[in-house]
Amino acid sequence: MRVSSSAVSFNVGDAAASSAFLREHFGFREEMAADGFASLTRDDVGLNVIFLRCGLPTLPEEQRDVRAAGVILAFVVDDLEGELERLERAGVAITMPLTVEEWGERAFQVRDPNGVIVQLVDWNGAPVT
Repeated sequence: MRVSSSAVSFNVGDAAASSAFLREHFGFREEMAADGFASLTRDDVGLNVIFLRCGLPTLPEEQRDVRAAGVILAFVVDDLEGELERLERAGVAITMPLTVEEWGERAFQVRDPNGVIVQLVDWNGAPVT
């Protein structure tokens, strides 16, 4: 198998709102968009993030009304504290404060207007031994 590209897709109530959130706060750009659909990317991410409005007939019937839940869209960043400060200054609610895990992961979370969890992370914490 050869994989030529990757994407993660979220069913949400308002695809345009989630798209605007990633564009405004995380520097994504829309590659494609239509009513109820948006596909976004960044040159440095290596995957597309897709938002589909719940109920679209293009989805199998059993998936049409299933919303994104329990999924974390995580991005590893170089300056975690700087990103935290930038988002706070922009008025984005921090839904999980900066935490340090025993294995060295440091992370905080925000949620987009549809409740999609976006986590920013680095691996700069000292592992507990």
